[in-house]
Amino acid sequence: MRFKKCFPLILSALALACTAAFVNAAGAVAKPAPAVNADSQELPQARVKDTLADYQRWLDRLAERHAVAGLATAVVVDDKVVLERTVGYADASTQKPVTPDTVFRLASLSKAFATALAGLLVQDGKLSWDTKLADVLPYFKLKDAQAGATATVSDILGQRLGLPRNTYDNMLEGEIPYEELVRKLDEVDMACGVGQCYGYQNVAFGMIGDIVLARTGDFFYRLVDKRIFYPLGMTTASYGLAALESSPSWARPHRPSAHGWIPFEPTETYYRVAPAAGVNASLHDMEKWLIAQMGGRPNVLSPTLLDVLHTPGVATPTELRATPWRSARLKSAYYALGWRVYNYGGETLIYHAGAVAGYRTMIGFFPKYHVGVVTLWNSTGPVPSGLMPMVFDGMLGLPHVDWAGIEGSAAPATAAPAKRGRTRTTRKHQ
Repeated sequence: MRFKKCFPLILSALALACTAAFVNAAGAVAKPAPAVNADSQELPQARVKDTLADYQRWLDRLAERHAVAGLATAVVVDDKVVLERTVGYADASTQKPVTPDTVFRLASLSKAFATALAGLLVQDGKLSWDTKLADVLPYFKLKDAQAGATATVSDILGQRLGLPRNTYDNMLEGEIPYEELVRKLDEVDMACGVGQCYGYQNVAFGMIGDIVLARTGDFFYRLVDKRIFYPLGMTTASYGLAALESSPSWARPHRPSAHGWIPFEPTETYYRVAPAAGVNASLHDMEKWLIAQMGGRPNVLSPTLLDVLHTPGVATPTELRATPWRSARLKSAYYALGWRVYNYGGETLIYHAGAVAGYRTMIGFFPKYHVGVVTLWNSTGPVPSGLMPMVFDGMLGLPHVDWAGIEGSAAPATAAPAKRGRTRTTRKHQ
């Protein structure tokens, strides 16, 4: 299924204080800072300046090592873009450079747009967070019929439906239609009761699109366009592969080779679960989205709504050891609604990452300080994912650690960009 291109918007966001406590793996309680700006504080200007200078230096090193095909990143402080930087190529075969208007696939960063739209419809009275799926979707069933009858909108958006993680992603990648897969959820053994444990989903998450259509009579992607993209001024944001490829500048996915980064054709797979992974957007778009999520556009996303979206829900203990920086910095980890909520070095971090074949994305911000970072890149490889926590550490005044492995004298990640035609690669789920 392909979707038409979407358009821009003016946003809003400002959330009340998070009161939920964070519980770490050892059972200790560490309460995060308020979710938005009730107790907003300003970081020392000298520290911010030094961190931005360091980030520029790390990005220079990234470019020197050809550690990505192409990358776009920005830092936002107090609703202002204080750093905007691009590295490398949208297409290494033609050496077309990445610009702030180059469109990338967002992968799972798409989920926050879905939850924001759901919240707007809750405010409109079109649905409730407690709306039962079975009351709206005649096809919906779980293997535990009684549990299935209690499952709600917030259960699918909060990743607590009770299914094993990434249920049916492999079949989606095997070209089985989404519509068939959601009708087979009752064949899956439950991992826990509904609402009782974390299990990350893409296929099941996609059901919010069906709920939106049933309750409004309009298509999900058109409402995101109308209620979020357009008001926020996200002029290059869109849904679907056709929209990506029709963008004036769009980032091709790349794989590494002995001859450098090789572009290949993007896949349709996860576009078929549009609410979970269907958005395309540029750095300029994501700067506006980040400002909105930090409370800079309350006329679009209300403080009350942002509070709901960012409030910790189900615990995600596996996140505490998923990467070296998480192991070292996180005291607790939860999933909210389309967002992860971490206690990062004693501060509340609202965060999410995404990955589909040839694309990686990350976004994170500290509500207390109105400081956030967004990064989009169009190749595989671990290096860029370590840069964001290095910026976080610098902003918070934590000890410096080279989480990206970018400061050593290791050999470049790849050779110079290849000037070759595109090839295909194996799909990778997000």
